[in-house]
Amino acid sequence: MLGNDRIRLQWSNTAEGWKLTLCAGKAGNAFLPFGDASGSYSMIVAKTKPSDSALQVIDNGQAIAFPEKKFKYVYPDFQRALSAVPMNRAGGHLSFYPSTADRRGDSIVFKQEQKEGILEAVWKLDKKFASDILIRLRFTAAEDGYYSLSSPALGILTKDRLEWATVPGYFQGNSIQSSFPLAYAYAQGLPAYPVLCRESTITTMASVMSDKNGLTMAVIPVPGQDRNAYEKDAVTHFSSWKIALSHMNAAAQLTPTAYHPVLGEEGSFIRKGQSTEFSVRVSLQQADWYTVYKHAIYDIYQLRHVYVLQQNTQSLSDRLMKQYAYVLDDKTAFWNKETYKGREIMAQSYLGGIAGADKDAMKNSDIGAVWMLSKLTGDSQLYQNRIPYIRNFKILQQNTEGFFKGAVAGQYYLAKKKEFTEEWGNHFEPVAITYYTMMDLGNILLFEKDDEELKILLKNGAERLLEWQHADGSWDLAYDRDTKQPIYNDLQDLRPTFYGLVIAYQILKEKKYLDAAIKGAQWLIRNATEKGAFVGVCGDARFVNDFATIQCAGALLGLFEITKNRQYLNAAVATAKIYTTSIYTHPIPGTEIKTLKNQQYQDWQLSQVGLNFEHGGTMGSAVKAGPILLTSHCSFFLKLFQLTNDSLFLDLARIGALGKDAFVNKNTGVASYYWNRFDEGSGVFPHHGWWQIGWIYDYLVAEAELRSGGKISFPRGFMTPKVGPHKPVGFEPGLINGKKANLIIRKGLVQIDDPNVDYVTALSNDGKVLYIVLLNSQNKKNTFDISIDPAALTWKSAIKKQKAELPPFGYKLITINQ
Repeated sequence: MLGNDRIRLQWSNTAEGWKLTLCAGKAGNAFLPFGDASGSYSMIVAKTKPSDSALQVIDNGQAIAFPEKKFKYVYPDFQRALSAVPMNRAGGHLSFYPSTADRRGDSIVFKQEQKEGILEAVWKLDKKFASDILIRLRFTAAEDGYYSLSSPALGILTKDRLEWATVPGYFQGNSIQSSFPLAYAYAQGLPAYPVLCRESTITTMASVMSDKNGLTMAVIPVPGQDRNAYEKDAVTHFSSWKIALSHMNAAAQLTPTAYHPVLGEEGSFIRKGQSTEFSVRVSLQQADWYTVYKHAIYDIYQLRHVYVLQQNTQSLSDRLMKQYAYVLDDKTAFWNKETYKGREIMAQSYLGGIAGADKDAMKNSDIGAVWMLSKLTGDSQLYQNRIPYIRNFKILQQNTEGFFKGAVAGQYYLAKKKEFTEEWGNHFEPVAITYYTMMDLGNILLFEKDDEELKILLKNGAERLLEWQHADGSWDLAYDRDTKQPIYNDLQDLRPTFYGLVIAYQILKEKKYLDAAIKGAQWLIRNATEKGAFVGVCGDARFVNDFATIQCAGALLGLFEITKNRQYLNAAVATAKIYTTSIYTHPIPGTEIKTLKNQQYQDWQLSQVGLNFEHGGTMGSAVKAGPILLTSHCSFFLKLFQLTNDSLFLDLARIGALGKDAFVNKNTGVASYYWNRFDEGSGVFPHHGWWQIGWIYDYLVAEAELRSGGKISFPRGFMTPKVGPHKPVGFEPGLINGKKANLIIRKGLVQIDDPNVDYVTALSNDGKVLYIVLLNSQNKKNTFDISIDPAALTWKSAIKKQKAELPPFGYKLITINQ
């Protein structure tokens, strides 16, 4: 036996070997079993290296042909994910119970000898975490070959006893998904196969499973065995695969499982007489999946260790100023002005893949950030040379008649063809009305409250959403533009489409829009949040789940703020918890010196920890490109921390937002989109600069609000299309210590000599009092010099210099009178 006041394990010697006959955790005043006790071990062995050719997979009696080959960006990765190793069909599987067991001090040592070699397993209870068991496996080969060790099975659940399971970054849910593509590509439930999840999109190194007794078990590989995305002087994000996780063992039984080394990968070929080791911990707690998942993140993979290392070489405030200059530059930001239907329109070049484009695609993004920056800066160039033409773009983007009245003709404008088009395919999605009609027009109308032309377009969109909404509250995923018939019928619209009606209600004040939004939210909660099932909004990736998930949370929170019905708050928090599994929390960052583009960096500077993926799993962009630097969720996470006091939201916000200078272009202040592009800036996506202005400024204001305990607060607009829940501010005065104030941005107004200090500036309603909110971006005390130049406000007073000090993640309010 092994046991303490939290865990009880008991083995019995049988004719087949030493079997685990009790695997129980403390639940209340009793010990309850986690599934059926097993204690079985397994290994994968092969004489030759496995092939990476796709296998034929039978799904519901038919061989799958998924995705369609026209999805050229994701098709190759999904085919690779169907090869023998990830499908757990490579080599031969050995399954056995050990023949001997001995107690050595506080450990039990099991051993099994067979023709392939000798496996020794040492089990002991962890002294620091009473709910954890440490298991060290050591295999010594008796013949040359490829070998992969699997964590032993402790408790095995039947489907009816499953409450929830997740391999973070891959899938989650409360049931086995009958459709293999929905599980393996879209994370909508658990695959029926014992698939092996690849490290490149495992976000937290744990396989977690909960039963209906209230117990949760997680297998957590010991840190240091996992791959580093930049191991020395090159990207190893995809090429290195050292650990695999699964929700099943090789016999397709539900039990958290980990593998190392991965068959055919580094370290898996072992010569006769050589050995390999694998160490895991198994945590068994009376807790939900999220609590045990956080145990892996905080206690084992030491998330807060990042704070010890993290520092900036330029502040977020300075980045904003550089981005401000960048988006005004016609050449570097690739601005184009065209004439369409008698009006001049303006947008930025989009040089990525667009169906039908001939290097002539144009796009605008984060319309709320455009109007916000114009208002906060008072910049005449923005008011005169950007806003009128971007407004025309929005007006002419909308269809005004027929089946698609109220819907946008497309996100992109093709200058040579003089037409709007969508990113991928000849279809239209109802969620695009929410994005490119309701969100964009709604945000403009917050700044331009009397724009009657835009109100008509907003109403057109709202009426179209009402017309297309089904009786159960749902929408079809997409319609074919020619036939007007629903397409992609294998998918449900598990996205924040109802949020467009929330916006319509708030702007147009018609109750029918709120009623329809509530119906849509109720459907989404039942079919998405409660099942852990979502789809995304990237057409070129065939809508695999992405940042639309966190926008579902934002939309639900918005409905809570209107109705005060806590069901929507609870659903928003539950959805956000699921979204945290889109954010990398491993490996533990360090200080090892690495070389990138002939410059030296420390490991933590190139780390993926704290970054979210665009889309992960088996065929998302993160498979090869890694996560993205567009951390739109940060301000929203701060809001959730205020509502829940859940530290994971706070820590992921700060770690995602700060210390990412290795990915920021030094000239423009714009971060790369994908992690593996490092400091290349916006590249072929110049419009991304607006998204970055939007999320960074929202985050800084949110930090001021959080740290001041609400003494500083400003109204928020509506979420920005597509990339996350950040919102514009500045359309109305806020409050600073009970007095009305307006946010401002002025070049040269504030200079701080410490890049780890950010700031937000505002003016009193009468314009005679300047407020400067200083924010320490480190978890340590900082002392610095600040210089304030009132001339930036056209005030006739001298430059003011002073020393200031901030506590860890502290704030300070400086007030200056004219």
